[in-house]
Amino acid sequence: MELFDKIREASQYLQTTLKLDQIDFGIILGTGLTNFPSALENAVTIAYKDIPHFPLSTVEGHKSYCIYGMLHGKKVLCFAGRFHYYEGYSPDEITFPIRVLKSLKASMVCLSNAAGGVNPSYVEGDLVIIKDHINFMPFNPLRGENDDRLGLRFPDMSEAYDRSLRSIAKQVFAEQAIKHQEGVYLGLQGPSLETPAEYTFFKNMGADLIGMSTVPEVIVAVHAEIPVLAFSIVTNVFNPDNIKSTSLEAVIKVVQKAETKCLHLLSQIIKQIPTTH
Repeated sequence: MELFDKIREASQYLQTTLKLDQIDFGIILGTGLTNFPSALENAVTIAYKDIPHFPLSTVEGHKSYCIYGMLHGKKVLCFAGRFHYYEGYSPDEITFPIRVLKSLKASMVCLSNAAGGVNPSYVEGDLVIIKDHINFMPFNPLRGENDDRLGLRFPDMSEAYDRSLRSIAKQVFAEQAIKHQEGVYLGLQGPSLETPAEYTFFKNMGADLIGMSTVPEVIVAVHAEIPVLAFSIVTNVFNPDNIKSTSLEAVIKVVQKAETKCLHLLSQIIKQIPTTH
């Protein structure tokens, strides 16, 4: 079955199950961010296993369901669990939720992730708005024959992270008296964490943040012409003079400490973003 037909079947299932034609905002939550759906009114939960052609999350800190509900009068579909290259998924599977959001006529998509910091001005628990990325993964999700029904052959990536959405996010950060930070995210395939030499190399390349997600989804969102807002929770900061080991458990612990602040900011950002419907 062609990708286009799989997308159509998945979106039709969601439309029928949720009794809607379209949504306003799509959200894909990163590692450890599990409580945002509690902010949604009249929430309906659907397991990934019930959605045609949907993969399943296999990583601790990621669920395998989506939640639909209302927030500030807007229709929100939240994916509580994403898919990664290191899990063995194909680029089409990793980015499938983005394709479905496009089919559901989402006005924008917000992505979050947990990331390691190489910018020395960052500290654990910081929220950083992503302004650009470096694709250091071994693939591009658009490789292969292009389906013009899904997007352009050569999408322009000069403003992959929507400037107007970043401006709204910065305004919310200022209103909430949270220091404003923007950074460049570098995407790796994982699952092994970075060596000290790699941290130094990526810092010298111009990266502020390092992670194992987000980049494929953003590329596909741009291909599908969906405006993107993305941010990282800094879970550890590389210091060449004081090298510390880390683990998934430590990453989740840092994310959980920052979760309340993060989700409040996300709610306020959605409140201020106008819909196109």
